[in-house]
Amino acid sequence: MEGMNGGHMPGMNGTTMMPRRHKMMMMHMTFYWGTRAVILFTGWPGARTAMYAIAIVLLFAICVLVEWLARCHHLLTKPGVATAISRALVHAVRMGLAYLAMLALMSFNVGVFLAVVTGHAVGFLVFASGAFGKPAYVGKVTSDLPPMSC
Repeated sequence: MEGMNGGHMPGMNGTTMMPRRHKMMMMHMTFYWGTRAVILFTGWPGARTAMYAIAIVLLFAICVLVEWLARCHHLLTKPGVATAISRALVHAVRMGLAYLAMLALMSFNVGVFLAVVTGHAVGFLVFASGAFGKPAYVGKVTSDLPPMSC
């Protein structure tokens, strides 16, 4: 049959090749383990394990920051235009960082996935769960997400 290669279709191994200035770049289409990943930008973090570790720590910190920003709007309570603008800016930064983490997840690297999920979990534990003081959600709405009704 035309288009078949030994019973296997080309490119069905979970990766695809993308042309890049006369070089071929591997893009993973399934989750994989490894320190050779492309996260957000071409060539970053590169082939060095230390740069991969820095990228993982940076993603973890970004996700903790996203959770803190989701719960810090109670600091901006005064009525007025300046407070509304400040809250809008905090929201924009939070959403930008959350989308950045989501785009990093599209690298399909398991280390990136674990860093993002762990960062969000630690951020929630520290800032919203009540493990280190009064829970942020007692008696007031602290998120723009709809309530969970399981």
